[in-house]
Amino acid sequence: MKLIRTHDAVGHVLCHDMTQIIKGEYKDARFRKGHVVTEEDIPVLLSMGKENLYVWEMVPGMVHENDAAERLVRLCQGDHMARSAVKEGKIELTAQMDGLFRVDTRRLNAVNAIDEIMVATRHGNTPVKAGDKLCGTRVIPLVIAEEKLRAAEEAAGDRPLLELLPWKLKTAGVVTTGSEVAKGLIQDTFTPVVVEKLAAYGVAVTEHRVVGDGLENVAAAIGELRRAGVDMILCTGGMSVDPDDNTPGAIKASGARIVTYGAPVLPGAMFLLGYFDDGTPVMGLPGCVMYAGATIFDIVLPRVVAGVPVAREDITSLGEGGLCLNCSVCTYPNCGFGK
Repeated sequence: MKLIRTHDAVGHVLCHDMTQIIKGEYKDARFRKGHVVTEEDIPVLLSMGKENLYVWEMVPGMVHENDAAERLVRLCQGDHMARSAVKEGKIELTAQMDGLFRVDTRRLNAVNAIDEIMVATRHGNTPVKAGDKLCGTRVIPLVIAEEKLRAAEEAAGDRPLLELLPWKLKTAGVVTTGSEVAKGLIQDTFTPVVVEKLAAYGVAVTEHRVVGDGLENVAAAIGELRRAGVDMILCTGGMSVDPDDNTPGAIKASGARIVTYGAPVLPGAMFLLGYFDDGTPVMGLPGCVMYAGATIFDIVLPRVVAGVPVAREDITSLGEGGLCLNCSVCTYPNCGFGK
C-alpha cells in the first residue's frame, strides 16, 4: 500500500471504499475497495476532494482479486451450473437444474490449504433445486501472488471440483412385507410414505407387491419386480432380528450383492443396500422410514436416484453426523444430519 497523487492513480487498486456525498441526492460508496482506477475516474475522485489516494501498486507477478476470482471459479464450475458476475472479488455458482450436488473433498481441501485462497461450498452428496447456491470463491487480499493461483490450479487438477448430476432412475417397485398387511389386518401406511419420498425425485412406483412373511415369498416378489424391469426395488418392513423378519435373507436369496446390512445412522440402523449384477439397486427399509422425519433412506436415496454407486465405505462414513437430534420442527436437509 502506498500514497500517490490522484492524477497518477490510473491502473492502481483502491485500498478502501470511497464515499461520495451529493446533498439531497446521494450518499454511498462511489468506488469500492479493490476498484482499479481508470482515466475516467480521475475527475470524479477530484470532485470528491480526493487529491491523494492509498492504493495497492500493481507489480509484475501480482493478480487483482477480480481476475483471481475468475480463475478460481473455473476450477469449481461443472456442468449445469451458472456463475454470477464478479463483485468485490467474489463469484458464486448456482444450480441450473434439480439434481445431486457432489464435491471432491480431497481436492477442495488441497486448494483451500493454499494461503490467501478460499472456496466455500454447501455439503456434497445432497439434493439441490434449480437456483440453489452451490459455492462462493475469492482470494483474501486485494491482490495475490500469481504463484499461489498456479498452485491452486495444480492442486485442483484437470476436472471441476464440483459436480451436479441429474436424476437418472425413473421407476421403482415396492415389496410390502408382513402377514398382518397381506391378510388385511392392518392398513399399509408404509408404502404411501415411500411413494411420496420417491416422487420428490421424479421416481414413480410402477410395481407393488404385498406378500406375507416367509423368505421364499419375499424373494419371489423381488424376482417379479426384476422381471418387470423397474429401475430400483424397495422392500418395506421385516428388517429387524425377529424370527418372522426375513427381508434381509430374502434380498440375498434373490441374487443381490449386499453392500451393507446395518448403518451407523439413527434412525435407520437396520437399513440394507444391495445391487444386482445389472446394477439395479435394492434396499431394505426399516420401520423408522414410515414415521421419522429424516432417516438413512433420505441420505442414501438421492445418490441412488442419480445413479451414483454407493459403497460400504460411503455408509461407514455417515457415523459422524449420523445421529438425528429429533428437532421439534424438522428442517432436513438444512441441518447436520447425514453430513
